[in-house]
Amino acid sequence: MSVFVHPIAADNDQLLQYIHFGIDLYKGNDCYVPPLIVDQLATLSPDKNPAAEFCFWQSFMAFRNGEPVGTITAIVNKAANAKTGKKHMRFGFMDFVDDAEVVDALFDAASAWGRSQGMNEMVGPVGFTDLDQEGMLIEGFDEVGTMATIYNFPYYMEHMERLGFQKDADWVEYRITIPDAIPDKYARIADIVAKKYDLSVKKYTSRKKIAAEYGRAIFELINEAYSDLYGFVPLTDAQIDHYIKEYIGVLRLEDVSLVVDKQGSLVALGIAMPSLSRALQKGRGRLLPFGWWHLLKAIRGKVDVVDLMLVAVKPSYRAKGVNALVFADLVPCFINNGYKWAESNVELEGNESVQRMWEYFERRQHRRRRAWIRQIPPAEKVK
Repeated sequence: MSVFVHPIAADNDQLLQYIHFGIDLYKGNDCYVPPLIVDQLATLSPDKNPAAEFCFWQSFMAFRNGEPVGTITAIVNKAANAKTGKKHMRFGFMDFVDDAEVVDALFDAASAWGRSQGMNEMVGPVGFTDLDQEGMLIEGFDEVGTMATIYNFPYYMEHMERLGFQKDADWVEYRITIPDAIPDKYARIADIVAKKYDLSVKKYTSRKKIAAEYGRAIFELINEAYSDLYGFVPLTDAQIDHYIKEYIGVLRLEDVSLVVDKQGSLVALGIAMPSLSRALQKGRGRLLPFGWWHLLKAIRGKVDVVDLMLVAVKPSYRAKGVNALVFADLVPCFINNGYKWAESNVELEGNESVQRMWEYFERRQHRRRRAWIRQIPPAEKVK
């Protein structure tokens, strides 16, 4: 039977079918971590995602004989294109069966949409912002994923190469062994840096208080620290308000480290979370009937793995050892919470300043992922 690709309306029924296709495709795969469905719905809905202020998009779903066989979302990020001067169409949130006809049909539909918007290149998988999942897994298929990253089958890469996509950027990920104590050299560096620059670590026990006093500062520092990273576009005020509301309320605050100067201004941060991978697998991305319980148990209970979600240092303090203060604070908290390993999540392969943070820890690089790029073919060359 022929493959038919249909644009998906931004309503819950069609988006739910879109999201559930990906979850069902990986059923029984112990390494796949499903998204939290309610979050994915909000991300793909223009009336709920604050990125709609500078992005517009169209999701597509492929069917064969009435059954779903693939998904893809085509995105134009106007702010990113204005920053780079390029006419890029992003693509992401995609899954598909191992079938060339299906894959070709999905990318033809996305290409046609991008062409109609005046775009001439397509790049992905990336999301609306740098805080969305990005990068196709190309190494580490037998490693359990994280809630912040994409899992996909090995055949995805084969189809990208078949379609003529080239590497645009690679990210690497590390699994770091939590030591029994702060590495001596890290502790010495942290002490020297704190005294030299008059810095201190600020801790909170109230989510409401940290949101009120440093919520905006956290994301403003991310804007400043991440400004030169691949694909990054500064978060808007609406996005910052959204992230403060959605995420600070679920943090385990002992796993949050804020480094401030003598005036109390934020100069560095580290935000970690207990791994929710197994909890999301148990609930298959659902909150009801018992998904919320698995998530709450992971957030408040004991798990072996902690995810390093965000690490940022103010540019004027880079290469001064300030990150040592962050980990001198967090490592004892990690030990106390019973974590055995930390997941670095994605780091650009050439970002040596980030990778140097792990040089005093036992670690292994266990995953690699890629953003691909290709010209959008002219309409007359599409079969």
